[in-house]
Amino acid sequence: MSLRRTDGAPGADADRGRTGRAPGRRGRPPLSGPQRFLLGGSFLITLGSFAVLPYMSVLLHQRLGLGLGTVGFVLAVASLIQFAGGVVAGPVTGRIGLRRAMLLALGLRTAGFAAFVPGLTSPVLAVGALLLVSAGAALYLPANKAYLVEGASEARRPRLLSASGSAFNAGMALGPPAAAPLVMGSPGVLFCCVTVLFALVGAGHALLPAGAADRPADGSSAAPAAGRAPESGAPRPGPSPFVVTVLSVYAFMFFQHYLALYAVPRTSAAFYGAVLTGYAALLVVAQPLLAERVAALSYPAALRWGFGAMAAGMAAIGAGGHAGIAAGGALLCLGEIVLFLKNDLEALARSSAAPASVFGRQRLAAGIGAFASGVLGGQLYGAVESAGSARAFWAAVCLQCLLLPVFLLRRRPARDPEGSRAGAG
Repeated sequence: MSLRRTDGAPGADADRGRTGRAPGRRGRPPLSGPQRFLLGGSFLITLGSFAVLPYMSVLLHQRLGLGLGTVGFVLAVASLIQFAGGVVAGPVTGRIGLRRAMLLALGLRTAGFAAFVPGLTSPVLAVGALLLVSAGAALYLPANKAYLVEGASEARRPRLLSASGSAFNAGMALGPPAAAPLVMGSPGVLFCCVTVLFALVGAGHALLPAGAADRPADGSSAAPAAGRAPESGAPRPGPSPFVVTVLSVYAFMFFQHYLALYAVPRTSAAFYGAVLTGYAALLVVAQPLLAERVAALSYPAALRWGFGAMAAGMAAIGAGGHAGIAAGGALLCLGEIVLFLKNDLEALARSSAAPASVFGRQRLAAGIGAFASGVLGGQLYGAVESAGSARAFWAAVCLQCLLLPVFLLRRRPARDPEGSRAGAG
């Protein structure tokens, strides 16, 4: 498969010239070789990562004998690095380029998974390996998304980002069951397989062509910044995408963190697993199908639809029973699709910074939201459970989801400070 780069801003004009109109639903330009490779690589990378990472607490505690308090601290630090470390993606890619940044990230992750093999008998090596993997993840995802959308018109970004999200989510869904036969009985074999997988994907990345961000500037008049469409000059209505991302992930992670505590005792572990599998499958299929509709929504409308779907989902879960939990999962999936995709698109449209910097800030926002949800959610769930009414937890989260868009949209729209700072520099 040729990895010759065929997309870009000039390509969009060429497509318009061949068809006589801008690419639309019937006249979409095909994905380029590099884009197809990145989507396939995204699936394989997430497949390998989630063959290991969901079992990390079990390996650290049961195999290496670390106390649960220590395990929790290690995983918290790893999560902080993985999310907050995304802010370094902008400076790093600005210095070495997107392709080299992805190669560096994959090199870190390959070395980390390789270090797990001797780390199976050494807690120090295992913890160091986990931190290496987390550092690589922090750098890779912003660079990957930035390379994927580099040179793409604003109209093509929803399709590309939704396809990327589907590839990542498919790997997340298939990784844990694929690794289950090996994770406890033969973890060394599992880590060796994951290491080889990452090395092969990394070798493929080395064949990618250099994008515009990988070539040094020559001092001549530059093309419009990749982070903002050339036509986007006027301030856009609505709150800051960074703030909305913090609150979107904050609300969503109540579902991710605490559904198991609620659902398993009331249904079964098998039903809970089926809900998660169905959720992942629905996300993979529905996200690309809804991408253009989500992109067409105004930002205020997307907030109302997204948080509204989350509120309805939390209410359905609180109603209890198999049907309520399943319906709640489907509604939460809809809310995730609308809010997460729209936040990324809005952040790109508002900022003149490089896409890698934009996606890095979005990762930081997601990390802040997930951290706040974990801390506050634990206190809230413990309080309502001790009071004998776990359903009150979902009612409280539902109320928050209803109030968040009201709070966000009552704020006076202002120019995004991130885009203003980037433009001033």
